[in-house]
Amino acid sequence: MVLVLCLTASAQEHARTDSVRTGVSADAHAAVGASAPTEHAEQGIGATLVHILSHHLMDAEEFDLFGLTIHLPTIHVGDFRFITKHQVWWVIASLLVFLVVGLAARQKQAVPSGMRNVLEILVVFIRDEIIKPNLHGKTDAFLPYFLTLFTCILFANLLGLLPWGTSATGNVNVTAGLALCTLMLMIGMGIKENGIGGFLHSFAPPGVPLWLMPLIIIIEIVSFMIRPFALTIRLFANMLAGHAVIAVLLGLIGLIVSVWAAPVPIAISVGVMLLEIVVALIQAYIFTMLTAVFVGLTMHPSH
Repeated sequence: MVLVLCLTASAQEHARTDSVRTGVSADAHAAVGASAPTEHAEQGIGATLVHILSHHLMDAEEFDLFGLTIHLPTIHVGDFRFITKHQVWWVIASLLVFLVVGLAARQKQAVPSGMRNVLEILVVFIRDEIIKPNLHGKTDAFLPYFLTLFTCILFANLLGLLPWGTSATGNVNVTAGLALCTLMLMIGMGIKENGIGGFLHSFAPPGVPLWLMPLIIIIEIVSFMIRPFALTIRLFANMLAGHAVIAVLLGLIGLIVSVWAAPVPIAISVGVMLLEIVVALIQAYIFTMLTAVFVGLTMHPSH
């Protein structure tokens, strides 16, 4: 409820600002007739919702924290920008992961408790349920990577639920970068385990008639490249859609004048926010699981 109330206050502030910007004088209302106030009110609502959505979903060269706006020293290199809002939030998510792990590692007692107990359960789950069924003998070697992948995505997803927070995984460039890491891991492990010839031979499965082989090779290559693309769109679309729904609902709270009508979007927003916590966990699990599956298929194409 604290998060909802903070975002409600922010939405109301945006509503007041936009109403001042889009307001018209009494003489103008009299000139254009009775339909003008309704038209301007609708424009004000639309402008407010667009502002709230862009604030919570779009990347920017400024960083908002607790109502303060910090202009970032963004560097432009061609079409690329470095040190933007989403990049900062991704770094914050990574730092939180290392902070939580560091605090849990300070416990020295034989029987774990608190955060260390939770992390040990997480380690065992990812090792036994995600990595081992797909990577078999390489489980211990890949455990640090998959733990880092899961926890960083999870923290990045959850940070988007904070009042002034932003989910970096709602940016397609971030999810594309994570999927690109998966693609490089697939190619690298495929070549390491099977050699270059064996890796390329996996695109031409045995038993296929020679006249059909060119079509099969094209299909296999497209199928191989679609895997990281699916990872990109799945995580990006789910996080973007969830945060967009929350932002719209909370934006409507600031625009509702009636005291009796406001509790309805507030209750819906709380329900959607609780659902988004579950979605954040599920999406981190799905991305990590599919990465392990795709890498395992590349390492063992006969399976």
